[in-house]
Amino acid sequence: MQKIIMAFATDDGKTFIDRHFGDALQYELYEIGADFHNHLATIYNSTDEEERHADPNKAKGVSKLFKKDGVQVLSSKKFGANINRMKKKFVCILMNDAHIADSIKTIQRHFDQIIKELEKGEELHFLNLKNK
Repeated sequence: MQKIIMAFATDDGKTFIDRHFGDALQYELYEIGADFHNHLATIYNSTDEEERHADPNKAKGVSKLFKKDGVQVLSSKKFGANINRMKKKFVCILMNDAHIADSIKTIQRHFDQIIKELEKGEELHFLNLKNK
C-alpha cells in the first residue's frame, strides 16, 4: 500500500494560513493514501524568524522540523522564495482550499501524480493543485 507523509501549514489545526508555509504557527502531519488518511501529529513551528527575505537558515530550520517524522510533501496556500530550497527535499503542493480536510480529498484525487513526483528524487518540482 502506497502512502505519503504530508505537512499542512496552519495556525488552528483545521484551516490553511494565508502566509508563507514557513510562517505557520504549526503543521498538521498526515499519512495519506489513495483511499485513506490518518492524522499523525501536530508539530509547532519553533524556527527562528528570518533575518532577511528567503533566509536559508529559515529553510533549514523548517526542514529539520520534519526530518524525524519522514515528511515527504509540504502543502500550503503560499510558499515564499525558500520553495527553491524546500523542493530539493520535499514535493511542495500549492493549494487554495480553506480547510485541510478538503485538501486531503484533493491530494487523494491526485495521488498518482504526487507519487510520480516523489519518485524523481532530487529533481522535485512544486505542484499547483489550486482549483483542481
